[in-house]
Amino acid sequence: MAALPAWNLLKGKTAAITGGTTGIGRAIVLAYITQGCNVAVNHLGMPQDEKHRHSLLEEVKAIKSTGIKAGDILELPGDITDPETSSNLFKEAVSQWGKLDIFVANAGVFKQAEFLKIQPALLDHSVDVNVKGTFYSCQAAALQMVEQGHGGSIIGISSVSALLGGGFQTHYTPTKAAILSMMQSMAIALGKDKIRCNALMPGTIATSLADHDMKNPTKKAALEERIPLGRIGDPEDMAGPAVFLACEEMSRYVNATGLLADGGMYSKLQ
Repeated sequence: MAALPAWNLLKGKTAAITGGTTGIGRAIVLAYITQGCNVAVNHLGMPQDEKHRHSLLEEVKAIKSTGIKAGDILELPGDITDPETSSNLFKEAVSQWGKLDIFVANAGVFKQAEFLKIQPALLDHSVDVNVKGTFYSCQAAALQMVEQGHGGSIIGISSVSALLGGGFQTHYTPTKAAILSMMQSMAIALGKDKIRCNALMPGTIATSLADHDMKNPTKKAALEERIPLGRIGDPEDMAGPAVFLACEEMSRYVNATGLLADGGMYSKLQ
Protein backbone atom coordinates (compact mmCIF):
# COMPACT_ATOMS: atom_id res chain seq x y z
CA MET A 1 0.00 0.00 0.00
CA ALA A 2 1.21 3.54 -0.71
CA ALA A 3 2.53 5.35 2.31
CA LEU A 4 0.96 8.60 3.48
CA PRO A 5 2.87 11.48 1.80
CA ALA A 6 5.27 13.45 4.00
CA TRP A 7 3.09 16.48 4.67
CA ASN A 8 4.72 17.43 8.01
CA LEU A 9 1.38 16.99 9.74
CA LEU A 10 3.05 16.13 13.06
CA LYS A 11 6.18 18.25 12.73
CA GLY A 12 7.92 18.84 16.04
CA LYS A 13 5.58 16.55 17.99
CA THR A 14 6.62 13.71 20.26
CA ALA A 15 4.66 10.46 20.35
CA ALA A 16 4.94 7.16 22.19
CA ILE A 17 3.41 3.87 21.15
CA THR A 18 3.22 0.45 22.75
CA GLY A 19 3.74 -2.72 20.70
CA GLY A 20 5.30 -0.70 17.91
CA THR A 21 7.60 -3.12 16.08
CA THR A 22 4.97 -5.17 14.21
CA GLY A 23 1.55 -4.90 12.62
CA ILE A 24 -0.65 -1.86 13.14
CA GLY A 25 1.72 -0.36 15.70
CA ARG A 26 4.63 -0.48 13.30
CA ALA A 27 2.60 1.13 10.50
CA ILE A 28 1.64 3.98 12.83
CA VAL A 29 5.24 4.47 13.98
CA LEU A 30 6.45 4.79 10.39
CA ALA A 31 3.60 7.14 9.44
CA TYR A 32 4.26 9.40 12.42
CA ILE A 33 7.99 9.56 11.71
CA THR A 34 7.26 10.34 8.04
CA GLN A 35 5.07 13.23 9.26
CA GLY A 36 7.98 14.70 11.25
CA CYS A 37 7.09 13.24 14.65
CA ASN A 38 9.65 11.84 17.08
CA VAL A 39 8.46 8.45 18.32
CA ALA A 40 9.32 6.38 21.41
CA VAL A 41 8.51 2.74 20.70
CA ASN A 42 7.76 0.08 23.29
CA HIS A 43 8.19 -3.61 22.50
CA LEU A 44 8.49 -6.80 24.54
CA GLY A 45 12.17 -7.31 23.78
CA MET A 46 11.77 -11.02 23.07
CA PRO A 47 14.66 -12.74 21.24
CA GLN A 48 12.34 -13.92 18.47
CA ASP A 49 11.28 -10.31 17.84
CA GLU A 50 14.80 -8.94 17.31
CA LYS A 51 14.38 -9.18 13.54
CA HIS A 52 11.35 -6.90 13.72
CA ARG A 53 13.16 -4.36 15.90
CA HIS A 54 16.17 -4.27 13.58
CA SER A 55 14.08 -4.03 10.42
CA LEU A 56 12.03 -1.19 11.92
CA LEU A 57 15.18 0.79 12.70
CA GLU A 58 16.46 0.13 9.17
CA GLU A 59 13.15 1.27 7.69
CA VAL A 60 13.30 4.50 9.71
CA LYS A 61 16.87 5.04 8.50
CA ALA A 62 15.67 4.59 4.91
CA ILE A 63 12.88 7.14 5.41
CA LYS A 64 15.32 9.68 6.83
CA SER A 65 17.76 9.09 3.96
CA THR A 66 15.19 10.39 1.46
CA GLY A 67 15.79 13.91 2.70
CA ILE A 68 12.32 14.58 4.11
CA LYS A 69 11.98 16.24 7.52
CA ALA A 70 11.35 12.94 9.28
CA GLY A 71 11.23 12.41 13.02
CA ASP A 72 13.60 10.32 15.13
CA ILE A 73 12.99 7.02 16.91
CA LEU A 74 13.96 5.49 20.21
CA GLU A 75 12.94 2.03 21.36
CA LEU A 76 12.64 0.52 24.81
CA PRO A 77 11.77 -3.06 25.80
CA GLY A 78 9.20 -3.78 28.50
CA ASP A 79 5.96 -5.54 29.37
CA ILE A 80 3.04 -3.10 29.61
CA THR A 81 1.34 -5.23 32.27
CA ASP A 82 3.97 -3.67 34.56
CA PRO A 83 3.06 0.01 35.14
CA GLU A 84 6.77 0.89 35.35
CA THR A 85 7.20 -0.02 31.69
CA SER A 86 5.03 2.87 30.52
CA SER A 87 6.46 5.32 33.03
CA ASN A 88 9.97 4.49 31.80
CA LEU A 89 8.91 4.86 28.16
CA PHE A 90 7.55 8.36 28.74
CA LYS A 91 10.50 9.41 30.89
CA GLU A 92 12.84 8.37 28.10
CA ALA A 93 10.79 10.21 25.47
CA VAL A 94 10.66 13.40 27.57
CA SER A 95 14.35 13.13 28.39
CA GLN A 96 15.16 12.89 24.68
CA TRP A 97 12.67 15.34 23.21
CA GLY A 98 11.34 17.42 26.12
CA LYS A 99 7.63 16.54 26.02
CA LEU A 100 4.89 14.05 25.13
CA ASP A 101 2.15 15.16 22.73
CA ILE A 102 0.65 11.88 21.48
CA PHE A 103 0.24 8.43 22.95
CA VAL A 104 -1.03 5.35 21.11
CA ALA A 105 -2.01 2.40 23.33
CA ASN A 106 -1.57 -0.31 20.72
CA ALA A 107 -0.09 -3.38 22.41
CA GLY A 108 -2.56 -6.24 22.55
CA VAL A 109 -2.94 -10.00 22.38
CA PHE A 110 -5.41 -12.38 20.77
CA LYS A 111 -5.53 -16.14 20.39
CA GLN A 112 -8.65 -17.88 19.12
CA ALA A 113 -10.23 -20.20 21.65
CA GLU A 114 -13.50 -22.06 22.14
CA PHE A 115 -15.57 -20.52 24.92
CA LEU A 116 -16.07 -23.78 26.84
CA LYS A 117 -12.36 -24.55 26.71
CA ILE A 118 -10.94 -21.21 27.83
CA GLN A 119 -8.69 -21.61 30.86
CA PRO A 120 -8.16 -18.90 33.50
CA ALA A 121 -4.60 -18.30 32.31
CA LEU A 122 -5.76 -17.27 28.81
CA LEU A 123 -8.52 -15.01 30.14
CA ASP A 124 -6.17 -13.42 32.68
CA HIS A 125 -3.49 -12.77 30.05
CA SER A 126 -6.04 -11.17 27.69
CA VAL A 127 -7.34 -8.87 30.41
CA ASP A 128 -3.88 -8.12 31.81
CA VAL A 129 -2.46 -6.99 28.47
CA ASN A 130 -5.46 -5.54 26.65
CA VAL A 131 -7.26 -3.86 29.54
CA LYS A 132 -4.85 -3.36 32.43
CA GLY A 133 -1.87 -2.66 30.17
CA THR A 134 -3.87 -0.08 28.24
CA PHE A 135 -5.10 1.49 31.47
CA TYR A 136 -1.65 1.74 33.06
CA SER A 137 -0.04 3.18 29.94
CA CYS A 138 -2.83 5.70 29.30
CA GLN A 139 -2.77 6.82 32.93
CA ALA A 140 0.99 7.38 32.80
CA ALA A 141 0.68 9.27 29.50
CA ALA A 142 -2.09 11.45 30.92
CA LEU A 143 -0.04 12.26 34.02
CA GLN A 144 2.79 13.49 31.80
CA MET A 145 0.47 15.53 29.58
CA VAL A 146 -1.35 17.11 32.54
CA GLU A 147 1.98 18.07 34.10
CA GLN A 148 3.06 19.74 30.85
CA GLY A 149 -0.18 21.71 30.67
CA HIS A 150 -0.59 21.98 26.90
CA GLY A 151 -2.98 19.12 26.16
CA GLY A 152 -2.41 16.16 23.89
CA SER A 153 -3.98 13.21 22.09
CA ILE A 154 -4.39 9.69 23.46
CA ILE A 155 -5.47 6.95 21.07
CA GLY A 156 -6.53 3.49 22.20
CA ILE A 157 -6.44 0.76 19.57
CA SER A 158 -9.79 -0.97 20.02
CA SER A 159 -11.50 -3.03 17.30
CA VAL A 160 -14.73 -3.59 15.44
CA SER A 161 -14.85 -6.50 17.93
CA ALA A 162 -15.88 -3.92 20.52
CA LEU A 163 -19.23 -3.83 18.69
CA LEU A 164 -19.54 -7.43 17.46
CA GLY A 165 -19.45 -10.80 19.14
CA GLY A 166 -17.29 -13.70 17.99
CA GLY A 167 -17.70 -17.36 18.89
CA PHE A 168 -13.95 -17.84 19.32
CA GLN A 169 -13.42 -14.40 20.87
CA THR A 170 -15.35 -14.45 24.14
CA HIS A 171 -12.15 -13.62 26.03
CA TYR A 172 -11.15 -10.92 23.51
CA THR A 173 -14.20 -8.87 22.46
CA PRO A 174 -14.86 -7.68 26.04
CA THR A 175 -11.31 -6.32 26.25
CA LYS A 176 -11.74 -4.30 23.06
CA ALA A 177 -15.10 -2.97 24.26
CA ALA A 178 -13.30 -1.97 27.47
CA ILE A 179 -10.79 0.10 25.50
CA LEU A 180 -13.56 1.99 23.69
CA SER A 181 -15.31 2.62 27.01
CA MET A 182 -12.02 3.60 28.63
CA MET A 183 -11.36 6.27 25.98
CA GLN A 184 -14.86 7.69 26.45
CA SER A 185 -14.44 7.96 30.21
CA MET A 186 -10.90 9.32 29.93
CA ALA A 187 -12.12 11.98 27.52
CA ILE A 188 -14.57 13.19 30.16
CA ALA A 189 -11.96 13.07 32.92
CA LEU A 190 -9.26 14.84 30.89
CA GLY A 191 -11.29 17.32 28.86
CA LYS A 192 -10.44 20.12 31.28
CA ASP A 193 -6.77 19.44 30.54
CA LYS A 194 -7.30 19.70 26.75
CA ILE A 195 -6.37 16.05 26.28
CA ARG A 196 -8.42 14.35 23.57
CA CYS A 197 -9.01 10.61 23.97
CA ASN A 198 -10.31 8.49 21.11
CA ALA A 199 -10.43 4.85 20.04
CA LEU A 200 -9.33 3.60 16.64
CA MET A 201 -11.36 0.52 15.71
CA PRO A 202 -9.80 -1.58 12.96
CA GLY A 203 -11.72 -4.29 11.18
CA THR A 204 -9.99 -7.46 9.95
CA ILE A 205 -6.37 -6.53 9.32
CA ALA A 206 -3.66 -8.81 7.92
CA THR A 207 -1.40 -8.98 10.99
CA SER A 208 0.08 -11.84 13.01
CA LEU A 209 -3.01 -11.69 15.27
CA ALA A 210 -5.15 -12.66 12.27
CA ASP A 211 -2.85 -15.41 10.97
CA HIS A 212 -5.37 -18.12 11.84
CA ASP A 213 -7.95 -16.60 9.48
CA MET A 214 -5.51 -15.45 6.81
CA LYS A 215 -4.12 -18.98 6.35
CA ASN A 216 -7.58 -20.48 5.88
CA PRO A 217 -8.66 -19.74 2.25
CA THR A 218 -12.32 -20.47 2.99
CA LYS A 219 -12.40 -18.21 6.06
CA LYS A 220 -10.46 -15.48 4.27
CA ALA A 221 -12.86 -15.53 1.31
CA ALA A 222 -15.85 -15.35 3.68
CA LEU A 223 -14.32 -12.36 5.44
CA GLU A 224 -13.63 -10.58 2.16
CA GLU A 225 -17.23 -11.15 1.07
CA ARG A 226 -18.41 -9.36 4.22
CA ILE A 227 -16.29 -6.28 3.49
CA PRO A 228 -17.85 -3.83 0.98
CA LEU A 229 -14.38 -2.74 -0.18
CA GLY A 230 -13.70 -6.37 -1.01
CA ARG A 231 -10.36 -6.84 0.71
CA ILE A 232 -8.78 -7.54 4.08
CA GLY A 233 -7.16 -4.43 5.54
CA ASP A 234 -3.42 -3.82 5.66
CA PRO A 235 -1.72 -2.35 8.75
CA GLU A 236 -0.97 0.73 6.63
CA ASP A 237 -4.72 1.32 6.31
CA MET A 238 -4.68 2.33 9.98
CA ALA A 239 -1.86 4.85 9.57
CA GLY A 240 -3.98 7.65 8.09
CA PRO A 241 -6.70 7.46 10.75
CA ALA A 242 -4.02 7.39 13.47
CA VAL A 243 -2.36 10.49 11.99
CA PHE A 244 -5.76 12.20 11.80
CA LEU A 245 -6.53 11.53 15.47
CA ALA A 246 -3.05 12.69 16.49
CA CYS A 247 -3.08 15.89 14.44
CA GLU A 248 -4.50 18.79 16.44
CA GLU A 249 -5.23 20.85 13.33
CA MET A 250 -7.35 18.11 11.76
CA SER A 251 -9.13 16.57 14.75
CA ARG A 252 -9.15 19.22 17.47
CA TYR A 253 -12.87 18.72 18.18
CA VAL A 254 -12.84 14.93 17.82
CA ASN A 255 -13.07 13.53 21.33
CA ALA A 256 -14.49 10.46 23.10
CA THR A 257 -15.24 8.77 19.81
CA GLY A 258 -14.63 5.37 18.25
CA LEU A 259 -13.34 5.70 14.68
CA LEU A 260 -14.25 2.59 12.68
CA ALA A 261 -11.76 1.68 9.96
CA ASP A 262 -13.11 -1.66 8.76
CA GLY A 263 -13.76 -1.27 5.03
CA GLY A 264 -17.48 -1.08 5.81
CA MET A 265 -17.68 -4.56 7.35
CA TYR A 266 -19.73 -3.55 10.38
CA SER A 267 -22.48 -2.15 8.18
CA LYS A 268 -22.79 -5.29 6.09
CA LEU A 269 -24.54 -7.44 8.67
CA GLN A 270 -27.76 -8.15 6.78
